[in-house]
Amino acid sequence: MAEIDLLKALPQSKRDIRKRAEEKDPKVIEISRQYGEMYFDGPREYGYGGYRYDGRWLPVARDIIAHFQLKPGMRILDVGCAKGFLVKDLMICCPGLEAFGLDISDYALKQCPPDVMGRLHLGNCVSLPFPDASFDAVLSINTLHNLERPALVTALKEITRVTRQNKAFVQVDSYRTPEQRELFLDWVLTAKFHDYPQGWLDVFREAGYAGDWFWTIV
Repeated sequence: MAEIDLLKALPQSKRDIRKRAEEKDPKVIEISRQYGEMYFDGPREYGYGGYRYDGRWLPVARDIIAHFQLKPGMRILDVGCAKGFLVKDLMICCPGLEAFGLDISDYALKQCPPDVMGRLHLGNCVSLPFPDASFDAVLSINTLHNLERPALVTALKEITRVTRQNKAFVQVDSYRTPEQRELFLDWVLTAKFHDYPQGWLDVFREAGYAGDWFWTIV
């Protein structure tokens, strides 16, 4: 169990935090949390502002494969896979790797690249539809903070259940200073639980999560 930045090679999107704070209201948050077309491909105020495949996950996929020492025939799951772009790039970087995804958004899954069709599952991370120890590695990137704390603990237990030898990685919203926390609160749309790193580590311990982790800081 270690803190490791597996997304360091991912290009950072520009964020107009002041504009987001001015446009955000309860209705915008409600629509964003539906994880539909507006969240992924609507105006930036509702979420991504357009989420299209551009290969940006390829270097991240290479780092994940190296970190977990993945080889052809091994199985990996991306919990909160959205449109499946990381699943696609994992298979590109390691031909023969059995990569799969799961997401709560029917809209996102229907927008997936053709080469990952049949590999993406509609479902909720609090009840993963897979047998115990069925994956060599499990990822969940910027997803688990969208749950309330009790459901979050359950989801971490589920990730542990379906992973072999605790080979998992989660990345979640956090902040290290009060100033970073204020910026986060201005920006956030979907996260229902967030905390300083120590608070997250307490959640990991409560859930018995023994994989790796890192923080998304605005």
